[in-house]
Amino acid sequence: MLSQVQFGVDRLIADVPTALRQARVGMVTSDVATTAVGGRPSRAALRDAGVNLTKLFGPEHGLAGTAVDGEKIDDALDPLTKLPVVSLYGKSMRPTAESLADLDAIVYDIPDVGARFYTYIWTLSHVMEAAAEARKPLYVLDRPNPIGGDLAAAEGPMLDEERLSSFVGRWNIPIRYSLTIGELARLWNAERKIGCELRVIGCAGWHRNLHWPETRLPFVQLSPAMMSYETALFYPGTCLIEGTKLSEGRGTDAPFRMIGAPWVDGAALAERLNARRMAGVRVAAVEFTPQGRKYAGERCRGVVLEATDRLRIRPVAVGLALVAELIARHREEFEWLPYPTAANEGGHQHFDRLVGRTDVRRALDRGEAHIDEWTATPGWAERARPHLLYE
Repeated sequence: MLSQVQFGVDRLIADVPTALRQARVGMVTSDVATTAVGGRPSRAALRDAGVNLTKLFGPEHGLAGTAVDGEKIDDALDPLTKLPVVSLYGKSMRPTAESLADLDAIVYDIPDVGARFYTYIWTLSHVMEAAAEARKPLYVLDRPNPIGGDLAAAEGPMLDEERLSSFVGRWNIPIRYSLTIGELARLWNAERKIGCELRVIGCAGWHRNLHWPETRLPFVQLSPAMMSYETALFYPGTCLIEGTKLSEGRGTDAPFRMIGAPWVDGAALAERLNARRMAGVRVAAVEFTPQGRKYAGERCRGVVLEATDRLRIRPVAVGLALVAELIARHREEFEWLPYPTAANEGGHQHFDRLVGRTDVRRALDRGEAHIDEWTATPGWAERARPHLLYE
């Protein structure tokens, strides 16, 4: 059965405004941004529809979407359109005034996964500010949130931006925010008083209760480790493992679902996690050999997470429970580690920056796990509702 969902890019292609045919247009995008109809790269489809693209901007993972996480990206030339590509994950994380000077408008089209620390949304935040300063209109081509838009499923912690603002979380939002990129842009433009001339081109046929499988569209691999909907579903919780001594399963067929290290007792860990009776998830012992970052090429033991009811899963609560049980079971071996990236060269405070608070790590070290309190999202639904585009 064909999908009834169209992305913002599909709707723009169907009705390109005269302004974008005549203007000099810059586009923030990558190969992972495709049309729902036909699966073409967005930039090629827009150019063929008459949008006058003259320059591209690429986010983390580069225009091809294949660079490893945290790797610095240089400016380049797009082999598909032959347009210059300005990197937004290299010397600068935002467009410079010089890079925008020869443009009349900007288009942003990059998919999201619905987690605060997936950096594409913070690239959007910088683009909004730069567009406002340059007085250029910004068209955000919206896409579904692959893990749904149910505000009741949002999970904190809320980011303490005074202490932990970074490129994996600039502003005060939950880890799982249950908004689309267009809705986030609307909220930020209002709350942060950015003053961006923002034009969101919404999706058609998407509703807040839909997860990616219900769109009946193929899941495009968004980055080397974001290869499936199942990965995206657990990622808001298991990405926290990046800040620890354990492998988050990079280089396996189930990244962010396989968690372990050579010293983990996978069977005991699975038993303890299953005893928590966490909604919608089943945990099994597993052995695997990661090929990226920690323990590359080494045999690891640990657990694999499987969804039994995707609408009931609370991934951040699962991730925090996983860390708590690892500390309880392997206190001698467990460590918090830095995680160097182009945006945080020393990699310091990585777990704190991911989780969004400085007290969570200290409490876990003491053997405390206040998961219900940590994952609360006070005031978030009330803040979000005025900016919703979908029912």
